Amino acid sequence: MFEAINKAFLIGVGLAATASEKVEELAKELAEKGKLSQAEARKLANDMVRKSAKARKDLQAQVDKWLEQSIHKMHLPTKDDIDSLKARIAKLEKAGKKK
Repeated sequence: MFEAINKAFLIGVGLAATASEKVEELAKELAEKGKLSQAEARKLANDMVRKSAKARKDLQAQVDKWLEQSIHKMHLPTKDDIDSLKARIAKLEKAGKKK
């Protein structure tokens, strides 16, 4: 299940990167055809790339939240849970050796 989610996320990131390249190509093409000035094309490309990055960041936050909720619903231990248990075991082992 996690592998499928990871693959879907990577596909999304790949599409976003491709979209960013396409936006830059489109802006350059519009500038070359005289539909936009160089400055307008650069601004358009930068704005679109910035919006794409924000959308990617928002998507990552949503995926992280969804995964966290799924892990909680499945009652799977988190890394923090495991680290806490390891610390408790180490403490108990140390106390047991003192006796």
